[in-house]
Amino acid sequence: MRRLSMLLVPGLVSMALAAGPMLTSAYAAGSDEPSSPPKSDTSTKKGKKKSSSVSDPKFLAAYRTAYTTIYDRHDYTGAIDQLKSLKRDDVADVANLIGYSYRKLGDYQSSKVYYELALKDDPNHVRTWQYYGLWQLEQGNREQAQYHLNKIASLAGTDSSEYRSLAAALDKPTGATLVY
Repeated sequence: MRRLSMLLVPGLVSMALAAGPMLTSAYAAGSDEPSSPPKSDTSTKKGKKKSSSVSDPKFLAAYRTAYTTIYDRHDYTGAIDQLKSLKRDDVADVANLIGYSYRKLGDYQSSKVYYELALKDDPNHVRTWQYYGLWQLEQGNREQAQYHLNKIASLAGTDSSEYRSLAAALDKPTGATLVY
């Protein structure tokens, strides 16, 4: 039993620390710092490790600027340009924000392309499942949105902000204006 608690306690502490900032952020806002690539991802592109830009200070600063452009200024066109200039739309967080911006501009086809790029990079990217679920709702695909909600539940649990946001949107009647 002692050995089990020695294994569980550090994991619970790290989960609590990771969840702390999310508890104070607005629903569907994501994070101003891209997540690390999945642990199983050892792929390379053109000889460079995929995660190389994620830890680069210039990349992080530019990503945060684009994040602010989206969530504080609601300048989706400007954010798309900023994110594309990073030349890393193969990173789930970047592709997800581009998809989100296109969706907010009403360009659903481009949005779908970027959400799928994000999920190709990281099939467990919870924010993409959430945003793509909202996309599905906006397209009238309630069953697909429910599938996305179930995926979020399996990845992050039903208490996660992503789950609660998509669940609240699904609770609204078809055709209701979604606010998020």
